[in-house]
Amino acid sequence: MTGPDAPVRVTPVNTRRDLKTFIAFPWSIYRDDPDWVPPLKMDMRNAFDPSKHPFHLHSEAQPFLAWRGDEPVGRICAIRNRRHEEFHEEPVGFFGFFECIEDQTVAAALLDTVRDWLRERGLEAMRGPTSFSTNEVSGLLVDGEPGPPFVMMPHNPPYYPTLLEEYGFVKAKDLLAWAKENVTPPHLVRGADIVNRRYKMTVRTLDKSRFDEELETVRMIYNSAWEKNWGFIPMTDAEIDFMADELRHVLEPTMALFMENPEGETVGFALALPDFNQVLIRMNGRLFPFGLAKALWNKRKIDRMRVIILGLLPEYRGKGLDIPLYLGIFENGRKVGMDWGEMSWILEDNTAMNAAIERFGSRLFRTYRLYDVAI
Repeated sequence: MTGPDAPVRVTPVNTRRDLKTFIAFPWSIYRDDPDWVPPLKMDMRNAFDPSKHPFHLHSEAQPFLAWRGDEPVGRICAIRNRRHEEFHEEPVGFFGFFECIEDQTVAAALLDTVRDWLRERGLEAMRGPTSFSTNEVSGLLVDGEPGPPFVMMPHNPPYYPTLLEEYGFVKAKDLLAWAKENVTPPHLVRGADIVNRRYKMTVRTLDKSRFDEELETVRMIYNSAWEKNWGFIPMTDAEIDFMADELRHVLEPTMALFMENPEGETVGFALALPDFNQVLIRMNGRLFPFGLAKALWNKRKIDRMRVIILGLLPEYRGKGLDIPLYLGIFENGRKVGMDWGEMSWILEDNTAMNAAIERFGSRLFRTYRLYDVAI
């Protein structure tokens, strides 16, 4: 039986054919959405390959498909992140890769399946959507300006929040994205001069010839500067190496900044990525046979960036040292053609950082949400 009255069944993705259907399903949801950025299918296959993605070394993920008859109508992934359980000492499981037709019955069937899967493993709450962990694509777009998402940010139909909320999900945390045109306010230049004279910090760009050494420094700053953030999970060495391998081809060295104290110790780091989504949106998920040529051609047209990381060691916060980092990122971005950028994401209750970004001349651009429901 097919059609809207047909019963919904949910099946685990266990074969290559299932995975191919799982990866291809979003094309049916977003076929008329000009703002959707198709992911590279090769990257999606790698994400679910235990021999390639380091998440599977310490945790579990089980994708599922929803069907009406022979037609796929939704997908989801159940995620047990053991590192989250250990680091935060809370029995929370996750769901991600959620895509669904506008049908509450289908959504409920998918979410029930994940809920049962997590319950069997002794977990007491379900949170999401997030792709494996909060170090990757996280949240559901609930408000903001139209347009394609920035690199490594989510996009979804406007009915998705309703599907989750009618199921019983409540807000766990909002993640804020701020936008700014690449114009430097004079008061920030003065502020950076004052901070530089007072603390005698230096800011340098990434040295690609010493990439492995630079990566070790980033690892140290990242896992220290964000340690107390809600939902943060320290990345393993393998996860940082995996992400670095993915990003090094789109990395612009002048948009990766290290702040060093007078003793030469790194105390802060900022990274902006050229918005490679402006390229991916033209590739329809394929790198071969012609996608690579498209990527190289369209890379020259990227004119916006995403500030993805900006952090200081705890003892250096509250001194205005973020000003030279923001200033450097945007000035260097302007030199390589970045007309504007997004700073994301920032926790809604990170008052200090949100206030600093607003003083920088930014506007609240989009709001993403993580949801919780009890198991």
